[in-house]
Amino acid sequence: MAHSLSAKKRIRQNAKRRARNRWRLRTMRDAIRDFLNKLTHGQVAEAKTSFQSLQKLIDRTAAKGVIHKNQAARRKSRLNKRLKERAGAK
Repeated sequence: MAHSLSAKKRIRQNAKRRARNRWRLRTMRDAIRDFLNKLTHGQVAEAKTSFQSLQKLIDRTAAKGVIHKNQAARRKSRLNKRLKERAGAK
């Protein structure tokens, strides 16, 4: 247990930041799940619009330091690949 005031403050700050980062990650994952559901159900037009907002969300998550920028690029690339495969199949 922390004894000094600065250590106690640091614990409070870490808890707040952890909660905020977990919220950002959960929001991103929910958006990815929503996008993939649209793809699997054949809603390609809605998936395209969803992908535009999803890209911004992934970039914002990486900019905040929750995920690495290379992971963000990899996720966007793989999701775009799946979108193009489904759009080409139609």
